[in-house]
Amino acid sequence: MGENQRVFTLKRKQNLTGWMFLAPAVLLIILMSFLPMFRALILSFKSGIGQNMAWAGLYNYTRMFKDTVFIQSIKNNFFYLIIQVPIMLTLALVLASMLNNKQLKFKGLFRTAIFLPCATSLVSYAIIFRSLFAVDGFINTVLINMGVFHTGYNFLGNAFSARIILVIALIWRWTGYNMVFYLAGLQNIEYSVYEAAKIDGATPFQSFRKITIPLLRPIILLTTIMSTNGTLQLFDESVNLTNGGPANATITMSHYIYNVSFKYVPNFGYSAAISYVILILVAVLALVQMKVGDRRE
Repeated sequence: MGENQRVFTLKRKQNLTGWMFLAPAVLLIILMSFLPMFRALILSFKSGIGQNMAWAGLYNYTRMFKDTVFIQSIKNNFFYLIIQVPIMLTLALVLASMLNNKQLKFKGLFRTAIFLPCATSLVSYAIIFRSLFAVDGFINTVLINMGVFHTGYNFLGNAFSARIILVIALIWRWTGYNMVFYLAGLQNIEYSVYEAAKIDGATPFQSFRKITIPLLRPIILLTTIMSTNGTLQLFDESVNLTNGGPANATITMSHYIYNVSFKYVPNFGYSAAISYVILILVAVLALVQMKVGDRRE
């Protein structure tokens, strides 16, 4: 056996060994992810309940254009996306830059305090925010004592204020999560770069704009895509904080899918079609963000 044949046999054995280790994970991914996705795609072209489901073609997809609740849910999701995501990521980046300062004392305490909301249960924090902004809640009590209001304001009963409260809750919950990504990226940047910029007369804002943001561009792109994906699939806050109200003013697409599947008369075909619309929106926005944000030559 020649030397080339022995090398080929060794590589083949290594490849087979690698595939043997990967096979269980690949099989589980196919069974638990891709197979349900394929079955959901087939289901999205059917209508009816249980054994009476029949092929409906594009009916479920064309129905969406006439569904006022679904259209409202899309508007709500994009409202949260446009308002909450930029504020949250900007705040996370600023906090990460401040907490990366070597001269700052008690950095560990501040980092833990800001990240701690992320460890809070989604249901628990939604209920806490609902209690805070109730008519007889803490926020109204403070505002009445300050003379801002004479009686308790129904924050969750007004469409605009309910959306704003949901945005505030999301910012409180997820800012620390994104801050950790930025902190990890900042700690890979040599501190001497900032010291050199300071010697050259750069202000902290100039260093932030000219050094921090360009060097963190890949991580900013990653967090933007993750945040977009999460916002378009928003569910817990809509269900537990506002219950989609008032009058579906805060309902999200995922919440509407739940209602169509389990709360109203079950229509799994229509809910599967809505889920694929979310998939397409996530994929398109992620592609656009990668094209715009990834400037590698």
